[in-house]
Amino acid sequence: MIDVQRLRVLRAVAEHGSFNQAAAALHLTPSAVSQHVAVLERSLGAQVVARSTRGITLTQAGRIMVQAAESIAAELAHAKQQVDQLSTGRTQLTIATFTSGGRFLLPGALAQLTAAHPRTVLHVREAEPEDSLPLVREGAVDLALAYHFDGPLPGQVSQNSSMEWTALMEDPLYVVLPEGHRLAGRSVLDIAELATEPWVLGCLKTEAYLQRYAERAGFDPEMRGTTTDYFFARSLVAAGLGISLIPSIALAPEVPGVRAVPIEEPGPTRHLGVATISRRRDHPRLATLINALQEQAAALDDT
Repeated sequence: MIDVQRLRVLRAVAEHGSFNQAAAALHLTPSAVSQHVAVLERSLGAQVVARSTRGITLTQAGRIMVQAAESIAAELAHAKQQVDQLSTGRTQLTIATFTSGGRFLLPGALAQLTAAHPRTVLHVREAEPEDSLPLVREGAVDLALAYHFDGPLPGQVSQNSSMEWTALMEDPLYVVLPEGHRLAGRSVLDIAELATEPWVLGCLKTEAYLQRYAERAGFDPEMRGTTTDYFFARSLVAAGLGISLIPSIALAPEVPGVRAVPIEEPGPTRHLGVATISRRRDHPRLATLINALQEQAAALDDT
């Protein structure tokens, strides 16, 4: 029989990429982690990790077992919720969300959910996708409102994952300029036209994204400031510190003294969606919430 604790250890090894880091996260010794993995391999009759001087990688058998470990952890968390419901008569849902998406999509969707299921106890926690998606996988949250930039879906969501991604909307990024800027009157901009401009950004991931687009356009952007708040970034633009790159849903409320201009297609875009455990996606309350989020996204798309 496969020991659940050994699956938990394998998950930690997969997440951290080494026995030492997994041991620190689990408050075990590296030797104990190695022994857990070795016993798991003997019980399976298959190697689950490949060891090298560069670290630890999962074998195909290891990936299968980590996926099973994720599913088991999520199901145990769900079972705990069901047991709690027996004593309270109320269902609890926990939602993780990134700030701008939560601000514009979540309130209306939660109002629809509570109207349809008034005995649902809701908990909301703020988290960026790199934090919220593992929480879904572990069963710590029921749904994550998240995003990814151009390219594949977030790394934790794949064809072989226990999670399912439901797309909500595309969220193009705009260039935000001071109102008196020489390019502020344009209806659309090519990002190459901004090669000599200083930048102030409202998100570290947006900075990395701009760097990729700038490299394609043949320039290295000059960074004058990086914040963790899009409103603050636009305020700095209004003050003349530089220009910015802001997702469309983060352009409200209006900041006096700035102008947002779209970028020529194909321009930089965020893709918004929700992640859930695949087997739980059709749970009545989750289904109601996902449908409500889709309605909110469609309404926002139409504005």
